[in-house]
Amino acid sequence: MQRGGQIREKVARVRGWIAEYKTVLVAFSGGVDSTLLLKLCRDVLGPAVSAVTVISPLHAPAEGARARHIAAELGVRHRELPVDLLAEERVARNDASRCYWCKKILFSGMRDMAAQAVVLDGSNASDRADFRPGVQAARELGVRSPLQEAGLEKEEIRSLSRDFALPTWNVPAQACLATRFAYGTPLSYAKVAAVAAAEASVQKILAVPELRLRHHGETARLEIPPDAFPRLFDPRIRQEVIAAVRKSGYVYVSCDLAGYRSGSMNEVLNQTEDNPRGGIR
Repeated sequence: MQRGGQIREKVARVRGWIAEYKTVLVAFSGGVDSTLLLKLCRDVLGPAVSAVTVISPLHAPAEGARARHIAAELGVRHRELPVDLLAEERVARNDASRCYWCKKILFSGMRDMAAQAVVLDGSNASDRADFRPGVQAARELGVRSPLQEAGLEKEEIRSLSRDFALPTWNVPAQACLATRFAYGTPLSYAKVAAVAAAEASVQKILAVPELRLRHHGETARLEIPPDAFPRLFDPRIRQEVIAAVRKSGYVYVSCDLAGYRSGSMNEVLNQTEDNPRGGIR
């Protein structure tokens, strides 16, 4: 079977699973994955679908605004779930179980909102390659991930989204702001706000599709695509970036020569004798 046929078969499976339910609630970030899932749910169930977006200090305000806009474009009822995740000690201490407790809290809140609806999330098959303890929390609470269960990979989801003319087909991957901090670094409102402001400023200056600013105490470590290195090292732009980052309180500004990659803070968890990515200790 050609690849296009395989993708259509996966989508047919997703639609079939959705049709098994009377009502669903989609955990909706406004990103590429959850937008495709929401569109498929709407196509199958019509008004029996609701989208719920988490509003918290760990989520950039722009994400909530985009989610509201996209849900309105799709004609889907949109609800917000305000949660102060930094007030939760199990999240704020930021150990390796942070994502588990974060998802446990958020999905529990969604289940309380859902009444008789089934909660769905947009996890995809490519997510299995990364460390994602939140998946366990989702399974414990009965949350289903139809895209992942059907084997849809990230690039397939982007291709489908483009075919469906969804505005998110080329939206960069997004992750909560806690992923900018090394495990074991306690989270605070001030630290998270500083990261968010500095990252947004650098993004505006460099205008690159994907960028992360990782917090290491007084040092901000920038991850950008390697092909954007020449732009960053232009003297005028470099000074703009340094000034913008220092404005958020950082003393040192570094550039990671490995470039942007999703989940880089998880690399220390994968350290082995043959794969010493965790560095010198």
